[in-house]
This record gives sequence, C-alpha cells and structure tokens, in this order.
Amino acid sequence: MNNEKLHLVSHHLCPYVQRAVIVLNEKGAPFERTYIDLANRPEWFNKISPLGKVPLLQIGAEVLFESAVICEYLDETMGEPLHPGDPLQRAKHRAWMEFGSAILDNIWGFYTAPDAKALQIKRADLQAKFETIEQQLKEGPYFAGDRFSMVDAVFGPIFRYFDVFDAIADFGIFDNTPKVRAWRSALAARPSVKDAVFPGYPARLLAFLKVQTSGLSRMIAMSDGLLPKRT
Repeated sequence: MNNEKLHLVSHHLCPYVQRAVIVLNEKGAPFERTYIDLANRPEWFNKISPLGKVPLLQIGAEVLFESAVICEYLDETMGEPLHPGDPLQRAKHRAWMEFGSAILDNIWGFYTAPDAKALQIKRADLQAKFETIEQQLKEGPYFAGDRFSMVDAVFGPIFRYFDVFDAIADFGIFDNTPKVRAWRSALAARPSVKDAVFPGYPARLLAFLKVQTSGLSRMIAMSDGLLPKRT
C-alpha cells in the first residue's frame, strides 16, 4: 500500500467525489477530506486544479484530478483490486462505469428540466437507462454478483439521488427493474457507500434542488405549500 498522506478535496454534493470516497473506504485507506465551495473557489485550490473541479486527490506533493483516474490509481496501488482480473471483463466494467456517468448527465437533465412536460421526458430517459442495465444484472447482490466492484462504486452515488427524489414524488423510474431495485438496496446498506457522505446530505441536496428554476423545484414548492397546485 502507498504510504503517502492522502488528502481528498471535495464538494458536499458531488457524486464524483463520492466515487473516490467509496473506493478509499473499500481499501481501508486513511485520508483527510476538505470541502470547498465551488462557487467561491479558494485560491490554493485554483492553483492545483487544472480544470477547477473536484475531486482532487493530493498524494504527498502530487495531485491527481478526474474521479476515474483517482479511482484507478487507488485500485492499482491499494489492497485487493475492485476491478476484475480478466482484461475483457475489466474493459466491460469500465464501459458500464461510463454508462453510469451518462446516467448522471440524465439526472442533471431531470432536476433541471424547465417544466412538467420536460420533466416527464427526462424521467422516461432515466427509466430507459435503468431498464438497459437491468438486462446486465445477474444474481446480485452487486453488479458482478457477490463481489463489490468499481461499477458499484459508481452507482452508489447515482442511487443516492433517488432517495431524495422519492421523497418528493413517486416517479416510477424503477417500476420495471426489480434487479436494479435489489442492487440499489444492497448498495445503500454497504458501509463504504453509506459513509461516503456526511449525515446532512439529503437536506443539503433538497435545498439545492429547491433553488433550481425547474419543474422539479416547482413540485417541491407545491409539496411545501409555497405554490398553489394546478388543477
């Protein structure tokens, strides 16, 4: 195991940060964590972040950026690999990790959809994505069966969004995907996934969603009694 001091620069809501934390947790690696406000980036962060994004992993005097790169580095240098040993299976897992990143783009489109009609279109896009991955899941409980993998580290933060979405309304996104539902539950119970965020995460995410000018933010406002319901 690499003995260099690890420091993860984070944002409270970033799902890409959560990926790195999950891998660090799975590896049992001690690390320090600093949260920054991306709307008001500190100067020290601007000096070491080529893209101005999180996560950043400081390894002693070195800096890595991009979550996929950080996770690959951790997997190669610490403990039992999360990736499969077979090159073809490893490549397939990396492809499904990219699929997870595409779902995060869909989630962004969902919570920023400007009105109810657009929200339903984005809801259907998400449902179709999960129906696609439903066909890849076998006996579970994880993506690759009983072995937790890097794909699971990617999807843990994805499913966490829906804990908050489900509290707003029943969007039915997982109605046709029983294997995905079981996978979601297994990841939610995994300590490395649970501990990837601080206890106030759901309230902070809900507050973030409320201030979006979107169909979803209007639903939240109506449920809070701030807006009259349309008839």
